[in-house]
Amino acid sequence: MNLLKTFLRKQEFELHENKVRLRMMGRMEDLPVAVQQELQRVMTATAHYTEHQLILALSYGARTENHRGLPADRPRGARRPARPGKNHAADRRATPLPAGRADPDLLIRTSGEMRISNFLLWQISYAELYVTDVLWPDFREAAFATALADFAKRQRRFGDIQ
Repeated sequence: MNLLKTFLRKQEFELHENKVRLRMMGRMEDLPVAVQQELQRVMTATAHYTEHQLILALSYGARTENHRGLPADRPRGARRPARPGKNHAADRRATPLPAGRADPDLLIRTSGEMRISNFLLWQISYAELYVTDVLWPDFREAAFATALADFAKRQRRFGDIQ
């Protein structure tokens, strides 16, 4: 967690320079207090930027997010709530994707891992997957360009969400 604090302090200037809003998804309360304070400080300082955003997944798991999004059991004898709409579950997600923002179109998985690892399970239901043997620390602009070129060749199908 000290690495995160150091990152926040060193990269804050670059976030401002590029007008990047820093956001966080996950359980902030699980982080050390000093990290929470530094993270909150930088998020507040960059909150006014709207063009770009960086969302850090910290103490995050999609199963926990999905569980938190479920309505509590209703007491015995209580009226049945109205049937939820098509986007009910999506509207209750803890993920800070701004209203009107699309779910991810592409999920890049590094180091040859053939799994999605409990990450954005609801949001990536129609994302294209790209798996590369390149390790995350070595994933640079050229590897990203290769992933985007592969993505550009794909025929997208969205099932029933149209």
